[in-house]
Amino acid sequence: MQLGIVGLGKMGFNMRARIQAADIEVIGYDPNPEVSDVGSLQELVAALEGPRHIWVMVPAGQVTEGVINELSELLTKGDLIVDGGNSRYTEDATHAQLLQKNGIHYVDVGVSGGVWGRTEGYALMAGGEKEDIERLMPIFDALRPEGPREESFAHAGPVGAGHYAKMIHNGVEYGVMQAYAEGYDLLEGSGIVDDVRAVVKAWQRGTVIRSWLLELLVKALEDDPNFAEISGWVEDSGEGRWTVMEAIDKAVPAPVITSALFARFASRDTDSDAMKAVAALRQQFGGHGVRPAGD
Repeated sequence: MQLGIVGLGKMGFNMRARIQAADIEVIGYDPNPEVSDVGSLQELVAALEGPRHIWVMVPAGQVTEGVINELSELLTKGDLIVDGGNSRYTEDATHAQLLQKNGIHYVDVGVSGGVWGRTEGYALMAGGEKEDIERLMPIFDALRPEGPREESFAHAGPVGAGHYAKMIHNGVEYGVMQAYAEGYDLLEGSGIVDDVRAVVKAWQRGTVIRSWLLELLVKALEDDPNFAEISGWVEDSGEGRWTVMEAIDKAVPAPVITSALFARFASRDTDSDAMKAVAALRQQFGGHGVRPAGD
């Protein structure tokens, strides 16, 4: 089996390496010639044997739309496109309809794993037709962690379901990160706890709040004690807003996720220990940029 990947940034680059490690041929294209295997989308398509499988891993919105539009003119009947970026689920039906006109199949996949996915594996939430999902299963199995498939992969439903599931996943992520951050802030301001890092580190085993995010918080504190080098400014990349908007549209109460999103907005006016913790966590799992202290 072959796979083409469009976009070899923080996620796509590591995904290519993990799939190649499973003895699957991967050909990647990126505007950066230092990491690209071919010089253009046209060369990528020409290098793949039909029926082709191309995984698009570029920023959501206009960039993704541009790549899919160009590929729709280059690919032929029976080929398949995967959008593995953080596109909004409402865009998937439009992409699928565009490609269907030329007999091109479409699958959307929510991908979780951040910059650690190359070694730890990726959790995958896929949307699309059953036959298309089965075609891609060797790729999914190469990307996901070892262990039972159902613990790291889900065929969530029809086109759009994969990105919907990832949107909700990221909303939950907002809430969990905010809870850890507020706990850290309370410990720092307690006046009675002498070693905050030791307390947070001790939560990693035996407690009901242990998680990978907690491990990353410990690592962030070891890298930058008291978060002295970073600002508490925290960006949001869209999925949290979409989750809150979906909750409003469906009349589903989501106070924790909503508050976590609003806390990020507030972080841009004040500099708190809690939001420094959130900024540090985003940098740890996703490689997201942080602002230096004082900015």
